[in-house]
Amino acid sequence: MKVLFDQGTPVPLRRFLHPHQVDTVAELGWSELQNGTLIKNTINSGYDVFVTTDQNLPHQQNLKSITTRIVVLTSTSWPRIQKKADAIRDAIDNPTFQTLTIINI
Repeated sequence: MKVLFDQGTPVPLRRFLHPHQVDTVAELGWSELQNGTLIKNTINSGYDVFVTTDQNLPHQQNLKSITTRIVVLTSTSWPRIQKKADAIRDAIDNPTFQTLTIINI
C-alpha cells in the first residue's frame, strides 16, 4: 500500500507502518502545493492513503469523489502520536468504506 505523509505528519511514524511504502510531500517536492492540487496529485500518483495533521482539510475539500483515503491526526506532537501508532496503523491497514478517518490524539 502507498501512503503519503503531509507536511505536519511526523516522519518517525513511518517505521510503524512497515511494510507499506511511505513517502512525504517534502520528498516528492510537493511542499508548496495547495490542498486541492495536493489531493489531486496524491490520487493521480496512486497513493492509497494520505495522512495529515491539517484538521481543516475535511472542511476545505469535497472528499466525496476522491479515491484516496485520508487519515487526519489531531496533533503534530510526535510523543503523543507515537502513543497512538497502533490505532493509526489499524486505520491504514483496515480500510473502511469511509474516505475520512480522524484519529483523536
